[in-house]
Amino acid sequence: MPSAAEILKTLETISKEWLGLAVAWHILLAMAIMAVILGWRPSRKVGAALLVLPLLSVSALAWLHGNPFNGIVFALFAVLLAVLGLGLPAARVTPAPGWARAVGVVLVAFGWVYPYFVGGGSWLRYIGVAPTGLIPCPTLSMHVGFTLLANGFGSRAYSLSLGFLGMFYGAFGAFRLGVRIDLVLFAGAVALLAFAQTLKSPTPK
Repeated sequence: MPSAAEILKTLETISKEWLGLAVAWHILLAMAIMAVILGWRPSRKVGAALLVLPLLSVSALAWLHGNPFNGIVFALFAVLLAVLGLGLPAARVTPAPGWARAVGVVLVAFGWVYPYFVGGGSWLRYIGVAPTGLIPCPTLSMHVGFTLLANGFGSRAYSLSLGFLGMFYGAFGAFRLGVRIDLVLFAGAVALLAFAQTLKSPTPK
């Protein structure tokens, strides 16, 4: 297994070499957030499935930069979550409880401006080039945040799967790689796992 220093170097390289892709992901996410603010409410099926796309992006970049572990894990979870998502009812997303919405907003904001690996400079720089959609932790933070905001898409299985993935990468980043800010993802994933206990996976309609 690569050393912590080697893993950090790879993540930094991805974050710096794929700035254009990071900006593209920020634009797409901004469009989605604006649509929701203006009243768009996707179906559970569509919302859950669309959130898988950044995971595929992380997987592809991991393969390109010689990290087969992340490549395999993110590809497998992308498939799993896509299958679970596409199996959900076509009913619209319903609002989450207040505490879940609050945690969700924090996680989305954290994923949006994730400061590690970007380098120095103004905080304004993080708004558009943080490595969301490029590397695991900011991407999962955004995914977990949107899932909480969407009431877990009403699916215990989806929420548990994503929660365990987020908890693993949050703990790995914080304790194995020394990126302490990944504890935000870890705490958010634990919140999603707790929230999942209130849900039942519905029968597709």
